[in-house]
Amino acid sequence: MITPLAMVLGLLVAAVVMFALNRPRMDVVAVIMMVALPMTGVITMSEALVGLSDPNIVLIAALFVIGEALVRTGVAQRLGDWLTARAGASEAKLIFLLMVIVAGVGSFMSSTGVVAIFIPIVLRIARKARIPAGRLMMPLSMAALISGMMTLVATAPNLVVHSELMRQGHEGFGFFAFTPFGVPILVLAILYMLVARRFLAPGPAPELPDRAALANWVEDYHLAGREHRLRLRPASGLAGKRLDALDLRASAGINIIAIERGSRFRRNLIHPRAETVLEGGDILLIDQRAESFDLEGFARTHDLVELPVSGQWFTDTAQEIGMAQILVPPNSRLIGQTLTGARFRSTHDLAVIGMKHGTRPVADGVIDEPLRAGDTLLTVGPWRAIRKLTDERRDLLLLDLPAEADEAVPARHRAPLAVGVLALVVVLMVWGVVPNVQAALFGCLLLGLFRCIDMAGAYRSIHWQSLILIVGMLPFSLALQRTGGVEIAAQALLDALDGASPRMVLAAIFATTAALSLFISNTATAVLMAPVALAVAAALGASPYPFAMTVALAASAAFMTPVSSPVNTLVVGPGNYRFIDFLRIGVPFALVALVACVALVPMVLPF
Repeated sequence: MITPLAMVLGLLVAAVVMFALNRPRMDVVAVIMMVALPMTGVITMSEALVGLSDPNIVLIAALFVIGEALVRTGVAQRLGDWLTARAGASEAKLIFLLMVIVAGVGSFMSSTGVVAIFIPIVLRIARKARIPAGRLMMPLSMAALISGMMTLVATAPNLVVHSELMRQGHEGFGFFAFTPFGVPILVLAILYMLVARRFLAPGPAPELPDRAALANWVEDYHLAGREHRLRLRPASGLAGKRLDALDLRASAGINIIAIERGSRFRRNLIHPRAETVLEGGDILLIDQRAESFDLEGFARTHDLVELPVSGQWFTDTAQEIGMAQILVPPNSRLIGQTLTGARFRSTHDLAVIGMKHGTRPVADGVIDEPLRAGDTLLTVGPWRAIRKLTDERRDLLLLDLPAEADEAVPARHRAPLAVGVLALVVVLMVWGVVPNVQAALFGCLLLGLFRCIDMAGAYRSIHWQSLILIVGMLPFSLALQRTGGVEIAAQALLDALDGASPRMVLAAIFATTAALSLFISNTATAVLMAPVALAVAAALGASPYPFAMTVALAASAAFMTPVSSPVNTLVVGPGNYRFIDFLRIGVPFALVALVACVALVPMVLPF
């Protein structure tokens, strides 16, 4: 008769084989296991579904939402820009900075949460630097796992081991007791990934988007010589006047596209309206088409200073101002009308700065040129106005957006609020004021309240495939404990260690802990292995601290499979990894971590 333990182990082997073959996909395998495990009689169906109510699953989903809010408000973009600016064209420097930052942030909050937050950042960096995402996702997950080796609160296994020490009457670990081991292992990981990255995502870097950039449109529509920037001196006669009163379009033949206005902390780009009042120091971005326009005379008359402008200016301001190509369809009511007569700017909140009849750019008098069927209009204005054109079907058709549209963030001015909410969540987690999941959900509510993210964006941000995979594998922990499989493995370890040297014992404990974490959560592994390690220390008459520390470090060394830690699971999809990728990269470094642990732990925590 087949024992319950044999059935559970059989299902576990079957899951590992399907993971290795990548057929069916991993989340489907997880659902299969949720259905099959209750059939063994070891656990009930309710217990198989318990992962759906696991606080860690809710925590991961909430952190995905927080990460999306950082993207929507431009925080992720700025961090990515900072990383790429510091790294330049060096992929090696980029990996170094990424791993250092992730390990540092993960020292004070959930490593899973750090990965959830950094995934969109890394994807953006990969697109911008033209690096396959798979070359960066593995360094991301490895650094996040190692962040658990940095501080006491970095990961749950550290707190489990700390509690077991205190339960048995020993003094627990200090907040930075883990740092002397985490930092050297991080250094080794960076050096290792600089070599191992060549085995990830081989092949050419992804091509840049086929869409044209703003600078290309400036050239196509012959705008380079027509766009000017003029700064108002404090004594300028234009200062203090409303745009409708000045009516510069009629009096001087110029069209104000945008107004740059400085504030104490940053420059704002203002979309001009009739009621807008100009101020000294404002910079006007103007479009003029009349060949007879005397720019120097206009600037001298109104006490203005001419500033340089180029296609790159539009790229640099792509967060505040966008462009779009619009087609005039054959059934449009605008055909035969001029832009002025159709009140185009007032209706659509966009300025037309370029026009093509077919493929021929219109050189002069765009606003007074009658529209024809098939005309292409180049418009400029705020992104919100451009996106409204997607709902327009009869009179105008949104033809194309520039490549910069992918980088535009809809809530850029709310970035300080998003950072503040993230900081509050981290503080609540570090201080333990409320449970981690409650802190994260509170952060999500605040982000919604401050309009840093909407409900549709929140739901889209959650990587459901990763969550289902984690939920499906959680029941194995309960099944293995209930059938006695973990206890059998622990007792076998005690029997095998008879007569071994203390360093060999540490190596065996590390290897066993790391092996168990392949099949059950690293937190459950720490719960089971911490008392075993302390019992072994007592039997050897040695200090419990090196053995307890080894368990904690090994629990974070879950580099070897995509299901050994939620951190790995989260990067499978974005990195386009297979099961074998984690084996090829993770197993060798797990051995490196083992050697480092056996060498360092006795030096810092003597036997």
